[in-house]
Amino acid sequence: MKKTTIWLALMPLLWFASCKNIGYEKSKSGMEYKIFSDGKGKALKIGDFVKFQYKVTFKDSLITSSYGFIPGYDQVDSVGRYHDFSEILTKMKVGDSAICIQLFDSLATQNQFGMPPYMKKGDKQKMVIKIVDAFPDRNVAVTDYQQEIDRFKNNDLVKIEGYLAQKKITAEKVNGNVYVEIQTAGTGPAADSGKLVGIKYTGYNMNGDFFDSNVDSTKQVQKHGLDPFYFVAKQEGAIVGMLDGITRFRQGSKGRIFIPSILAYGPQGNPPAIKPNENLIFDIEVVEVKDLPQQSNPYQQMPQQAPRNQ
Repeated sequence: MKKTTIWLALMPLLWFASCKNIGYEKSKSGMEYKIFSDGKGKALKIGDFVKFQYKVTFKDSLITSSYGFIPGYDQVDSVGRYHDFSEILTKMKVGDSAICIQLFDSLATQNQFGMPPYMKKGDKQKMVIKIVDAFPDRNVAVTDYQQEIDRFKNNDLVKIEGYLAQKKITAEKVNGNVYVEIQTAGTGPAADSGKLVGIKYTGYNMNGDFFDSNVDSTKQVQKHGLDPFYFVAKQEGAIVGMLDGITRFRQGSKGRIFIPSILAYGPQGNPPAIKPNENLIFDIEVVEVKDLPQQSNPYQQMPQQAPRNQ
């Protein structure tokens, strides 16, 4: 999974939805928009880092939203991205809201991130944004973003703690990020940071719904082989919660890792198996721990896995 940065929340924001266009203006790219302002907030300036809430809809269906999750962050510049809400930020103030309508036909001409799979020629999307705050300094914005991440993670951890209490499970909190239950203590090498670790696993949510396994093919949403899954502890090759939690295991260990959604698949989830903002549980058996070979890509990718850290 790629390292969490201030731009993590921005990727879904490039896709907008349909609405009635009465009283709308047009940006330079032809994006239709309407700003709602009481005129009291601080005007956004070029170079500011802006914090905003957002909701994206398509044909009355919710596509993604920051409400109940983490606000988006972006930097204001004089132009903005093509056919994107960032085109109008210099016209807005803290506290303002806006509706932006993006056309598939325009977006398709220059979109570097690929097109939403649910849209086709002639379609529109709508995005509603509300400017929450603005920071003149990048470091202040990054600090604020990390505080939002910690707030959401802590909410997830409270839910996990409730699950552990209900099930009478004794688990250790690791690095303040995940909970680990060691059921069988291994006697082999420790899965320390930088070690290549091979595991058998079964993953499921707190309702007990399975989404993947390399032990039991009946628990796979997407079929694949049953070979051990390899990754580099604390570094790369798996979701962040797995990278953290595995460091409490040794070769031969068996146990469970309880991972908050923000350290798993976050607001995007991994459809159809994993819902947005879903906390996950992995049954783990560590079958091998060894030094990392001197070669590129020494691990396999876990099916249903998010992008690796870089």
